[in-house]
Amino acid sequence: SKEYLALLEEDWRKEKLLVIRQMILTYAPELEEVIRYKMLNYGKDNNYIFALNAQKHYVSLYVGTIDKIEKAETLLAGYNYGKGCIRVKKSIKIEDTGLEQFIQKTVDMWRSGEDTSC
Repeated sequence: SKEYLALLEEDWRKEKLLVIRQMILTYAPELEEVIRYKMLNYGKDNNYIFALNAQKHYVSLYVGTIDKIEKAETLLAGYNYGKGCIRVKKSIKIEDTGLEQFIQKTVDMWRSGEDTSC
């Protein structure tokens, strides 16, 4: 993952990606960080819960199950998101959103053995 981070341009996308990465690793230190499909992936024993990638116009956080998370709409207010991808644009202040809670709820589901895949 150091190689992935080293390749990122030093701009707002790297800043946002590092904030989200820290939220994941702080709350779920048991997750392993690996590179799969040219993205950072977080999981254990081939059971991946998140993927993180810097795109041209946003940072993508891939989660299997946005609609399985209670109050996801409220927690992700302000974000553009699809079925399993949350797009973090430059204008978003992550700290002012419910993203950290969303990540924690997803990890809690995963920890309790619930299916968080797509």
